[in-house]
Amino acid sequence: MARTSPRRPARDLALIAVFAGVVAALGLVPALAVPGFGVPITAQTLGVMLAGAVLGARRGFLSLLLFVGLVALGLPLLAGGRGGLGVFAGPSVGFLVGFPFAAFVTGWLSERRTGRYRLGWGIAAALVGGVVVEYVFGIAGIALVAHTSLLAALSSTAVFIPGDVVKAVLAALVARGVHAAYPGLLRQPAERDRTLASA
Repeated sequence: MARTSPRRPARDLALIAVFAGVVAALGLVPALAVPGFGVPITAQTLGVMLAGAVLGARRGFLSLLLFVGLVALGLPLLAGGRGGLGVFAGPSVGFLVGFPFAAFVTGWLSERRTGRYRLGWGIAAALVGGVVVEYVFGIAGIALVAHTSLLAALSSTAVFIPGDVVKAVLAALVARGVHAAYPGLLRQPAERDRTLASA
């Protein structure tokens, strides 16, 4: 019978910080401005998907919560060197607020499959968490800030979809390589049940 790895709070904190840094580093990739649209296309949603796919739900959520908190404190971690409370008044606020939740859902779905990380399931998890969930928050933010309808906000985000699908595939490919090299990063259902039972 395989032994359950003990929880390592120090390692978890390090991984959370590292992936917050990964998302920040992806902000150095130049953003693509779309004419007439206030939300730029950035590489940072790739980091959101990666955090969930590699770390799982809880740590993925916490890594992006840390990232959003640092942005709110004024650190220029968003694409284009943006940061501070002002970004929460812009049209991209929904996408930013949605980062932790997108990572959580991606991680939660990734944890549903036991055993070896499978590419097809990983892509599906990244699409649901990193695209569907992220767009729900993003569209709501656009509608709120721009004082427009949800349908109009939805139509305005169509330009993002092809690139985000590609990011979901890339995130799953990278996550598969990471999990092959470091198995056990994702907590399996049986391990979660044992943790809850002992709490």
